[in-house]
Amino acid sequence: WLQAKRGEDTGLSVLPFFHIYGMTVAMNFTVYAGATMVLLPRFDVLEVLKSIQKYKVTLFPGVPTMYALIVDHPEAKKYNLRSVKFCISGAAPLPPEVQKKFMEMTGAVLVEGYGLTEASPVTHCNPLDPTMKTVKIGSIGIPWPDTDAKIVDVETGKREVQIGEVGELIVKGPQVMKGYWKRPEETSEVLRDGWLHTGDLGKMDEDGYFYITDRKKDLIKYKGYSVYPRELEDVLYEHPAVKLAAVVGKPDPVSGEIPKAFVVLKEGATATEEEIMKFVNERVAPYKAIREVEFRKELPMSMVGKVLRRVLREEELKKT
Repeated sequence: WLQAKRGEDTGLSVLPFFHIYGMTVAMNFTVYAGATMVLLPRFDVLEVLKSIQKYKVTLFPGVPTMYALIVDHPEAKKYNLRSVKFCISGAAPLPPEVQKKFMEMTGAVLVEGYGLTEASPVTHCNPLDPTMKTVKIGSIGIPWPDTDAKIVDVETGKREVQIGEVGELIVKGPQVMKGYWKRPEETSEVLRDGWLHTGDLGKMDEDGYFYITDRKKDLIKYKGYSVYPRELEDVLYEHPAVKLAAVVGKPDPVSGEIPKAFVVLKEGATATEEEIMKFVNERVAPYKAIREVEFRKELPMSMVGKVLRRVLREEELKKT
Protein backbone atom coordinates (compact mmCIF):
# COMPACT_ATOMS: atom_id res chain seq x y z
CA TRP A 1 0.00 0.00 0.00
CA LEU A 2 2.52 2.59 1.15
CA GLN A 3 5.93 2.63 -0.51
CA ALA A 4 7.63 5.33 1.61
CA LYS A 5 10.98 4.28 3.09
CA ARG A 6 11.32 5.24 6.74
CA GLY A 7 13.61 8.21 7.20
CA GLU A 8 14.40 8.60 3.50
CA ASP A 9 11.54 10.77 2.23
CA THR A 10 10.60 14.45 2.33
CA GLY A 11 6.96 15.46 2.44
CA LEU A 12 5.53 18.81 1.39
CA SER A 13 2.67 19.81 3.69
CA VAL A 14 0.41 22.50 2.25
CA LEU A 15 -2.93 21.16 3.47
CA PRO A 16 -4.27 22.61 6.75
CA PHE A 17 -3.79 20.26 9.71
CA PHE A 18 -7.11 21.28 11.29
CA HIS A 19 -8.86 19.47 8.41
CA ILE A 20 -8.98 15.70 8.87
CA TYR A 21 -7.65 15.04 5.36
CA GLY A 22 -4.64 17.29 5.85
CA MET A 23 -4.02 15.92 9.33
CA THR A 24 -4.03 12.34 8.04
CA VAL A 25 -2.09 12.49 4.78
CA ALA A 26 0.13 15.54 5.31
CA MET A 27 0.92 15.26 9.03
CA ASN A 28 0.27 11.76 10.36
CA PHE A 29 1.55 9.89 7.31
CA THR A 30 4.72 11.98 7.13
CA VAL A 31 5.41 11.36 10.82
CA TYR A 32 4.61 7.65 10.44
CA ALA A 33 7.07 7.41 7.55
CA GLY A 34 9.77 9.15 9.57
CA ALA A 35 10.04 11.66 6.75
CA THR A 36 11.24 15.24 6.74
CA MET A 37 8.27 17.62 6.75
CA VAL A 38 8.38 20.85 4.74
CA LEU A 39 5.61 23.20 5.89
CA LEU A 40 4.07 26.01 3.85
CA PRO A 41 1.53 28.35 5.51
CA ARG A 42 -0.72 28.39 2.45
CA PHE A 43 -0.92 27.06 -1.10
CA ASP A 44 0.94 29.23 -3.58
CA VAL A 45 1.95 27.63 -6.87
CA LEU A 46 5.35 29.31 -7.14
CA GLU A 47 6.22 28.58 -3.50
CA VAL A 48 5.27 24.94 -4.03
CA LEU A 49 7.42 24.70 -7.17
CA LYS A 50 10.37 26.36 -5.42
CA SER A 51 10.02 24.10 -2.36
CA ILE A 52 9.87 20.90 -4.41
CA GLN A 53 13.07 21.84 -6.22
CA LYS A 54 14.91 23.21 -3.16
CA TYR A 55 14.09 20.40 -0.71
CA LYS A 56 13.84 17.57 -3.27
CA VAL A 57 10.34 16.72 -2.10
CA THR A 58 9.31 13.08 -2.64
CA LEU A 59 5.81 13.05 -1.09
CA PHE A 60 3.20 15.66 -2.02
CA PRO A 61 -0.39 15.03 -0.87
CA GLY A 62 -2.96 17.54 -2.08
CA VAL A 63 -6.34 18.21 -3.63
CA PRO A 64 -7.28 18.26 -7.34
CA THR A 65 -7.21 22.04 -7.71
CA MET A 66 -3.60 22.14 -6.49
CA TYR A 67 -2.44 19.68 -9.14
CA ALA A 68 -4.53 21.44 -11.80
CA LEU A 69 -3.00 24.84 -11.00
CA ILE A 70 0.52 23.39 -11.03
CA VAL A 71 0.27 21.70 -14.44
CA ASP A 72 -1.20 24.85 -16.00
CA HIS A 73 1.21 27.35 -14.44
CA PRO A 74 3.39 29.07 -17.08
CA GLU A 75 6.48 28.87 -14.81
CA ALA A 76 6.14 25.18 -13.92
CA LYS A 77 8.49 23.89 -16.62
CA LYS A 78 11.34 26.03 -15.27
CA TYR A 79 11.55 23.92 -12.10
CA ASN A 80 12.92 20.42 -11.56
CA LEU A 81 10.04 18.41 -10.12
CA ARG A 82 11.43 14.95 -10.85
CA SER A 83 12.18 14.24 -7.18
CA VAL A 84 8.46 13.76 -6.47
CA LYS A 85 7.63 10.06 -6.21
CA PHE A 86 4.18 9.74 -4.67
CA CYS A 87 1.13 12.00 -4.43
CA ILE A 88 -2.28 11.27 -2.92
CA SER A 89 -5.28 13.33 -4.01
CA GLY A 90 -8.45 13.59 -1.96
CA ALA A 91 -11.26 15.88 -0.72
CA ALA A 92 -12.75 16.13 -4.24
CA PRO A 93 -12.84 14.10 -7.48
CA LEU A 94 -9.56 14.13 -9.42
CA PRO A 95 -10.10 14.82 -13.15
CA PRO A 96 -8.28 12.09 -15.16
CA GLU A 97 -6.82 14.74 -17.49
CA VAL A 98 -5.20 16.54 -14.55
CA GLN A 99 -3.94 13.25 -13.14
CA LYS A 100 -2.27 12.28 -16.42
CA LYS A 101 -0.70 15.71 -17.02
CA PHE A 102 0.76 15.90 -13.51
CA MET A 103 2.31 12.45 -13.76
CA GLU A 104 3.80 13.29 -17.16
CA MET A 105 5.26 16.53 -15.80
CA THR A 106 6.80 15.07 -12.63
CA GLY A 107 7.22 11.36 -13.28
CA ALA A 108 5.45 10.81 -9.95
CA VAL A 109 2.67 8.39 -9.14
CA LEU A 110 -0.48 10.41 -8.41
CA VAL A 111 -3.30 8.31 -6.99
CA GLU A 112 -6.78 9.12 -5.83
CA GLY A 113 -8.14 8.11 -2.45
CA TYR A 114 -11.44 8.55 -0.69
CA GLY A 115 -12.71 9.16 2.79
CA LEU A 116 -14.92 11.31 4.95
CA THR A 117 -14.80 12.74 8.46
CA GLU A 118 -17.23 10.10 9.72
CA ALA A 119 -14.69 7.41 8.76
CA SER A 120 -11.60 8.96 10.36
CA PRO A 121 -11.30 9.57 7.29
CA VAL A 122 -9.83 7.00 4.87
CA THR A 123 -11.88 4.12 3.43
CA HIS A 124 -10.40 3.68 -0.08
CA CYS A 125 -7.18 4.34 -1.95
CA ASN A 126 -5.17 3.16 -4.92
CA PRO A 127 -1.94 1.47 -3.80
CA LEU A 128 1.12 3.71 -4.17
CA ASP A 129 2.49 1.41 -6.83
CA PRO A 130 5.47 2.81 -8.80
CA THR A 131 4.71 0.38 -11.64
CA MET A 132 1.11 1.71 -11.88
CA LYS A 133 -0.04 -1.89 -12.40
CA THR A 134 -2.46 -1.71 -9.46
CA VAL A 135 -3.51 1.91 -10.05
CA LYS A 136 -6.63 2.78 -12.06
CA ILE A 137 -7.04 6.28 -13.48
CA GLY A 138 -10.33 7.82 -12.36
CA SER A 139 -10.83 5.33 -9.53
CA ILE A 140 -10.68 5.93 -5.77
CA GLY A 141 -9.10 2.48 -5.53
CA ILE A 142 -9.97 -0.46 -3.32
CA PRO A 143 -11.20 -0.57 0.28
CA TRP A 144 -8.63 0.00 3.02
CA PRO A 145 -7.63 -3.13 5.03
CA ASP A 146 -10.40 -4.27 7.43
CA THR A 147 -12.89 -2.10 5.53
CA ASP A 148 -16.00 -3.40 3.79
CA ALA A 149 -17.67 -1.41 1.03
CA LYS A 150 -20.54 -1.92 -1.38
CA ILE A 151 -22.85 -0.02 -3.71
CA VAL A 152 -26.56 -0.07 -2.89
CA ASP A 153 -29.67 1.27 -4.59
CA VAL A 154 -30.45 4.89 -3.79
CA GLU A 155 -34.17 4.32 -3.17
CA THR A 156 -33.97 1.85 -0.25
CA GLY A 157 -30.28 1.82 0.61
CA LYS A 158 -30.51 -1.94 1.14
CA ARG A 159 -30.26 -3.72 -2.22
CA GLU A 160 -26.72 -4.26 -3.50
CA VAL A 161 -26.59 -3.26 -7.18
CA GLN A 162 -24.84 -4.98 -10.06
CA ILE A 163 -21.19 -4.43 -11.01
CA GLY A 164 -20.92 -1.20 -13.01
CA GLU A 165 -24.31 0.08 -11.84
CA VAL A 166 -24.43 3.46 -10.09
CA GLY A 167 -25.74 3.59 -6.53
CA GLU A 168 -24.80 4.93 -3.11
CA LEU A 169 -21.47 3.95 -1.57
CA ILE A 170 -21.75 2.55 1.95
CA VAL A 171 -18.85 1.42 4.14
CA LYS A 172 -18.20 -0.52 7.34
CA GLY A 173 -15.00 -0.78 9.37
CA PRO A 174 -13.20 -0.01 12.63
CA GLN A 175 -12.59 3.59 11.50
CA VAL A 176 -16.31 4.41 11.18
CA MET A 177 -17.67 6.75 13.85
CA LYS A 178 -20.03 5.67 16.64
CA GLY A 179 -22.35 8.55 15.81
CA TYR A 180 -22.84 12.32 15.91
CA TRP A 181 -22.51 13.74 19.43
CA LYS A 182 -26.00 14.15 20.94
CA ARG A 183 -27.63 13.98 17.49
CA PRO A 184 -29.44 10.62 17.45
CA GLU A 185 -31.74 11.42 14.52
CA GLU A 186 -28.89 12.45 12.21
CA THR A 187 -26.92 9.41 13.36
CA SER A 188 -29.74 7.00 12.51
CA GLU A 189 -29.98 8.49 9.01
CA VAL A 190 -26.37 7.69 8.08
CA LEU A 191 -25.61 4.65 10.29
CA ARG A 192 -27.84 1.69 9.47
CA ASP A 193 -27.06 -1.84 10.61
CA GLY A 194 -23.43 -0.88 11.11
CA TRP A 195 -23.05 0.56 7.60
CA LEU A 196 -22.15 4.22 7.04
CA HIS A 197 -24.17 5.72 4.19
CA THR A 198 -21.76 8.21 2.62
CA GLY A 199 -24.14 10.23 0.46
CA ASP A 200 -21.80 9.70 -2.49
CA LEU A 201 -22.89 8.02 -5.71
CA GLY A 202 -20.50 5.58 -7.32
CA LYS A 203 -19.93 2.18 -8.86
CA MET A 204 -17.61 -0.82 -8.59
CA ASP A 205 -15.87 -2.60 -11.47
CA GLU A 206 -15.16 -6.30 -11.94
CA ASP A 207 -11.77 -5.96 -10.20
CA GLY A 208 -13.25 -4.49 -7.04
CA TYR A 209 -12.12 -0.92 -7.75
CA PHE A 210 -14.56 1.83 -6.81
CA TYR A 211 -15.43 5.02 -8.70
CA ILE A 212 -17.19 8.08 -7.33
CA THR A 213 -19.74 9.51 -9.74
CA ASP A 214 -20.96 12.45 -7.66
CA ARG A 215 -22.62 13.59 -4.46
CA LYS A 216 -26.30 12.68 -4.24
CA LYS A 217 -27.16 16.29 -3.47
CA ASP A 218 -25.20 17.56 -6.51
CA LEU A 219 -27.07 15.38 -9.01
CA ILE A 220 -28.73 17.42 -11.77
CA LYS A 221 -32.21 16.39 -12.89
CA TYR A 222 -32.76 17.48 -16.50
CA LYS A 223 -36.22 16.53 -17.80
CA GLY A 224 -36.15 13.51 -15.49
CA TYR A 225 -32.69 12.39 -16.61
CA SER A 226 -29.83 12.13 -14.12
CA VAL A 227 -26.83 14.27 -15.09
CA TYR A 228 -23.62 13.93 -13.09
CA PRO A 229 -21.65 17.21 -12.79
CA ARG A 230 -18.33 15.39 -12.43
CA GLU A 231 -18.65 13.81 -15.88
CA LEU A 232 -19.07 17.23 -17.47
CA GLU A 233 -16.26 18.73 -15.38
CA ASP A 234 -13.89 15.98 -16.51
CA VAL A 235 -14.63 16.89 -20.14
CA LEU A 236 -14.18 20.60 -19.42
CA TYR A 237 -10.70 19.92 -18.04
CA GLU A 238 -9.76 18.41 -21.41
CA HIS A 239 -10.27 21.79 -23.09
CA PRO A 240 -6.88 23.47 -23.61
CA ALA A 241 -8.10 26.86 -22.37
CA VAL A 242 -9.77 25.69 -19.14
CA LYS A 243 -7.93 26.16 -15.86
CA LEU A 244 -10.72 25.41 -13.37
CA ALA A 245 -14.32 24.30 -13.86
CA ALA A 246 -17.46 23.46 -11.94
CA VAL A 247 -20.93 22.40 -13.05
CA VAL A 248 -24.17 22.82 -11.10
CA GLY A 249 -27.86 22.51 -11.79
CA LYS A 250 -29.59 25.81 -12.58
CA PRO A 251 -33.35 25.91 -11.89
CA ASP A 252 -35.36 25.92 -15.11
CA PRO A 253 -39.19 26.17 -15.40
CA VAL A 254 -39.34 23.78 -18.37
CA SER A 255 -36.61 21.21 -17.72
CA GLY A 256 -36.48 21.31 -13.93
CA GLU A 257 -32.73 21.96 -13.99
CA ILE A 258 -30.16 22.64 -16.68
CA PRO A 259 -26.41 22.00 -16.44
CA LYS A 260 -24.54 25.29 -16.06
CA ALA A 261 -20.74 25.48 -16.17
CA PHE A 262 -18.55 27.97 -14.32
CA VAL A 263 -15.15 28.29 -15.97
CA VAL A 264 -11.84 29.95 -15.11
CA LEU A 265 -9.62 30.28 -18.17
CA LYS A 266 -5.86 29.84 -18.18
CA GLU A 267 -3.73 32.97 -18.19
CA GLY A 268 -3.65 34.41 -21.69
CA ALA A 269 -6.23 31.95 -23.03
CA THR A 270 -9.49 32.94 -24.70
CA ALA A 271 -12.73 31.06 -25.35
CA THR A 272 -16.38 31.88 -25.88
CA GLU A 273 -19.44 30.36 -24.29
CA GLU A 274 -20.34 28.79 -27.63
CA GLU A 275 -16.87 27.23 -28.02
CA ILE A 276 -16.95 25.70 -24.55
CA MET A 277 -20.45 24.30 -24.98
CA LYS A 278 -19.63 22.90 -28.42
CA PHE A 279 -16.47 21.21 -27.08
CA VAL A 280 -18.33 19.51 -24.24
CA ASN A 281 -21.60 18.75 -25.97
CA GLU A 282 -19.89 16.93 -28.85
CA ARG A 283 -18.51 14.49 -26.27
CA VAL A 284 -21.59 13.71 -24.17
CA ALA A 285 -25.15 12.48 -24.70
CA PRO A 286 -27.64 15.19 -25.76
CA TYR A 287 -29.48 15.22 -22.42
CA LYS A 288 -26.18 15.87 -20.61
CA ALA A 289 -25.35 18.93 -22.71
CA ILE A 290 -24.21 22.08 -20.94
CA ARG A 291 -26.80 24.78 -21.59
CA GLU A 292 -25.03 27.79 -20.13
CA VAL A 293 -21.45 28.89 -19.37
CA GLU A 294 -20.30 31.66 -17.05
CA PHE A 295 -16.67 32.79 -17.05
CA ARG A 296 -15.11 33.86 -13.77
CA LYS A 297 -11.73 34.98 -12.49
CA GLU A 298 -11.95 32.49 -9.62
CA LEU A 299 -14.26 29.89 -8.08
CA PRO A 300 -15.36 29.66 -4.44
CA MET A 301 -13.01 27.33 -2.55
CA SER A 302 -12.96 25.65 0.84
CA MET A 303 -9.98 25.95 3.19
CA VAL A 304 -8.46 22.80 1.65
CA GLY A 305 -8.89 23.98 -1.93
CA LYS A 306 -12.09 22.16 -2.83
CA VAL A 307 -14.44 23.92 -5.28
CA LEU A 308 -17.68 24.71 -3.45
CA ARG A 309 -20.48 23.79 -5.84
CA ARG A 310 -22.91 24.54 -3.02
CA VAL A 311 -22.06 28.24 -3.13
CA LEU A 312 -22.53 28.38 -6.90
CA ARG A 313 -25.84 26.55 -6.65
CA GLU A 314 -27.05 28.95 -3.94
CA GLU A 315 -26.14 31.91 -6.15
CA GLU A 316 -28.27 30.48 -8.96
CA LEU A 317 -31.18 29.87 -6.61
CA LYS A 318 -31.09 33.49 -5.43
CA LYS A 319 -31.36 34.67 -9.03
CA THR A 320 -34.65 32.80 -9.42
